Amino acid sequence: MSTIKVDVVSAEESIFSGEAKFVVLPGEAGELGIYPRHTPLITRIRPGTVRIEKADGSEEFVFVAGGLLEVQPNHVTVLSDTAIRGKDLDEAKAQAAKAAAEEALKNAKNDIDIALAQSELTVMVAQIAALRKYRMKK
Repeated sequence: MSTIKVDVVSAEESIFSGEAKFVVLPGEAGELGIYPRHTPLITRIRPGTVRIEKADGSEEFVFVAGGLLEVQPNHVTVLSDTAIRGKDLDEAKAQAAKAAAEEALKNAKNDIDIALAQSELTVMVAQIAALRKYRMKK
């Protein structure tokens, strides 16, 4: 069985680097599934879960808060400002950040404040959903 090299990188560190059979992630226009020898592609990604089926059959989950995806026939690169391993997600922190974003949205005084609060709320909702997906697969 063929594999594809996958790198998931945040602004701070390399989150995952290894061989995979399959990768699924939230593309800008919907879910993307990537197998080895995929057609080259560059696109933005939405906040959500990157699911990597590793060469040994196990799965790795990574939450990304958006970013860019580059696909080459033998290499997938996910670049994100924020990427967190599924096992490192903290529901209490995510819920607190979601509540803060909701409060900021209520108190927003101009379009910029509204846009920033909506963006943060979207990321926190996606992070909580990613945490729940990760827990279901454990």
